[in-house]
This record gives sequence, C-alpha cells and structure tokens, in this order.
Amino acid sequence: MKVLVISDIHGSGYYAEKIKEINEKEKPDKIILLGDLYYHGPRNQLSQEYEPMKVSDILNSLKEKLLVIKGNCDSEVDEDISKFEFQDHILMEINEKKYYFTHGHKYNIEKIPYEEFDIMIYGHIHQGFIKEKEGYIFANPGSISLPKCNTEHSYIIIEENKIVLKRVDGEVLEEANV
Repeated sequence: MKVLVISDIHGSGYYAEKIKEINEKEKPDKIILLGDLYYHGPRNQLSQEYEPMKVSDILNSLKEKLLVIKGNCDSEVDEDISKFEFQDHILMEINEKKYYFTHGHKYNIEKIPYEEFDIMIYGHIHQGFIKEKEGYIFANPGSISLPKCNTEHSYIIIEENKIVLKRVDGEVLEEANV
C-alpha cells in the first residue's frame, strides 16, 4: 500500500492544487490529511491564495482516497463543508507496521499516546522530519503551505518499508527504512 500524508494546508488554494498534482504523480492508494485544512489560525500568516472553499472543493473531489484527522484549527463549520469525516486520530497497519496518525497538538514525540504503535506521524508544528526515539519512529510531513523554521513545503510518502519526506516538487529531503 502506498500512502500520501499531508498536513496543515491552512486554506491555501495554491497548495490544494499542488495536492492534486502530487496525487496524480505519486498515485497513492490513500491520502491521510493530518488536520488544519481550511483556517489559517491566529498565529499563522495567511497562506498563499487563501481560499478555504477552493480547498474544500479540491479535497471533496479526492474524498474516496481521504482519511482525515481533525486539527486544532478545524471546527464544526469545516466538517459541514467537507464530504468526508474528521477523526481524532487513526491507528492502522501499513505494510505490517502499526502507524498512529494524529494532528500533533495532543500527542507527539514529547507526549506519546497510550495505544500501541511502531510509528507515529503527526503535523501541527509545520516542520518536516523523520526521527527515531526510544525505539519508535516519529515523522512529520511539515506544512504543505506554511512551513516554519526554515523547513520546506513538504509531504510524506509511505511505501513498502520506507517513509520518505519530500519537497512539494518531489525532491527527497529525508527517508528512513522501517
């Protein structure tokens, strides 16, 4: 199974279009969105081409592939314009590994949830990375639209026994065998 993981779109119509392009190029079986889809939040600048309804239209067109986590900037209104469900977290097996997907504001590399997992992937901090800590793998796709701390506009691909952090143009930034 091939999975595309994206986080923190924050209403960017420009980067929602990039998601369509990435989907066509990568051809994932599933797309997992780690939250903060439409609203930019009070601590963030406006994203490029701030158009939440355009983001909604694009994501709704991909609904058959989507698994979506509710982020700290997502609200009930966001659920009303979405043709897919928001979940608190997703625990699933991919290629014989237990993955825990979450937004990152509750659970992250510093605060581990109670569920059993091998790999945690979360967003929220807008910084892409892949790290090992205490026998677990932690990864963050960064923010596709509003990266922070001199990181790239990025996403993650999970395929076979690899996690790959890529820049929006597809260039590999980091990868790990899992």
